[in-house]
Amino acid sequence: MSNTNLRSQCHTFFSGTAPRPAAEDFAEMAAWCQAHDIQHDVYGEGKLIQDFENKVAALLGFEAARFVITGTLTQTIALRIACQDRNNPLVALHPTAHILVHENSNYQLLGHFTSLNVGNPHRPWTVDDLKAIPDRLGAALYELPMREIGGQLPAWEELDAVKHYCREQKIHLHLDGARLWEAAAGYGKPLDSVTAGFDSAYVSFYKGIGGLGGAMLLGSRDFIDRTSIWMKRMGGNIYQRSPYVVAAAMRFDEKLARMPAYLQRTRDLYELLERYPLWQVNPQQPHCNILHLYFPVDRDAANAARDQLAREHGIWLFGEARHTALPQQSYVEWYVGEALLSLSDDRVAAILDQFQALLAPV
Repeated sequence: MSNTNLRSQCHTFFSGTAPRPAAEDFAEMAAWCQAHDIQHDVYGEGKLIQDFENKVAALLGFEAARFVITGTLTQTIALRIACQDRNNPLVALHPTAHILVHENSNYQLLGHFTSLNVGNPHRPWTVDDLKAIPDRLGAALYELPMREIGGQLPAWEELDAVKHYCREQKIHLHLDGARLWEAAAGYGKPLDSVTAGFDSAYVSFYKGIGGLGGAMLLGSRDFIDRTSIWMKRMGGNIYQRSPYVVAAAMRFDEKLARMPAYLQRTRDLYELLERYPLWQVNPQQPHCNILHLYFPVDRDAANAARDQLAREHGIWLFGEARHTALPQQSYVEWYVGEALLSLSDDRVAAILDQFQALLAPV
């Protein structure tokens, strides 16, 4: 049985939110559209999409915003224009940046910009890391939080130092805010305080918000206006974006309000995980509602135990275990959301006890 089929047969989930039937999503969207007299956009023009763009721009403290189909499209276009404005193709990226890890070298093969690594692969990068780059930079990207290293956030003072240095050096500072909503909760700061000092930002609507897809690019009005032609050139100017906008807009306020609860549940989970001394958590204390959990077995053993738990008990514990630098070790990612809010500590502990027994059978 494939992982997708096995997962679909489960009734209890740990990471994120339990999957919903498509019919439920579409019925909820239809009811929301009926209640708010929603009309389709035409190539990104229409009251629905403009109102949502203006709402998010105001919330994040930017002049303008544009709803875009994918974050991949959003980020490469933003950095391309930033580099063109400075006549400098060099962009500083952390080694774990989504652009480097998950986008198949699109920035390089499509000639958007040239990347330089900044910082330690296992830690958020600092202003000193940026200063250590001998070349003049056109732009730098900061991901908040940094997903590939367990949802880590830089210290607030360190982030502020990065912002000031980029402003002084006329380096375009772009925010990869795929999980900005979670970062703001982690900092305990308003969203516009987190984004202040960034020249542009990208946010996602299908991760923490639970939309069907879609992203938004934010910046000055002139900057956003100049992204239009590149959206068309890159195939992102679809006829109607309304399904994606509706799925995001109808859940947006509710999901933002839930972020502090997700963070508190994550803190509770860290305390609970102390019962399992052979497991390690990264980071050692929660920065936001994302964590990486390390097991003393290889990836195949962890995935096999996950599948057995799913087959025998209907519990889906994580997406996919991954290799680490050490043999006989693997790690998984948990996004602490609605699924874990609905489970008591006793229920969580009972499930983890079952999983631990499967990892190391007597």
